[in-house]
Amino acid sequence: MVAPGSGEALIIVRGPDAYVSPSFYASKAEHGRVVPTWNYLTAHVYGELVVHDDAGWVEALVRRLTDLHEGGTAAPWSVDDTPPAYVAGQLRAIVGLELRISRVEAKAKLSQNQPVADVEGVVAGLAARVDAASSAAVRDAGS
Repeated sequence: MVAPGSGEALIIVRGPDAYVSPSFYASKAEHGRVVPTWNYLTAHVYGELVVHDDAGWVEALVRRLTDLHEGGTAAPWSVDDTPPAYVAGQLRAIVGLELRISRVEAKAKLSQNQPVADVEGVVAGLAARVDAASSAAVRDAGS
């Protein structure tokens, strides 16, 4: 486990981010008073970091993560598909980390300050650039 007095841990979680060209804005043609910007989602997650070296805890986590990520596949892989001795060796090589969250500080800069026509232009421009995650984030922020 964590040593006493080790302090608060910080994990920075990044979501989609993208350059936004002034050419995306309908208002560029109207008045030209536009500049480039950057849209992004981010969160700073604070808490107590706990290190788990217990093989049972690590195995339970690996099984939950495997089930989560394999669940939507046609033929999901299972930890049980691998020889137990091999799994045991792999589990010994994994350090389990848990963040006991005390607070979250998040920021979403997704063209919220723009007129509807400009937001629609950003959504379309990012989609045309094949940046579906950023396009969807801007669209969803405007909903």
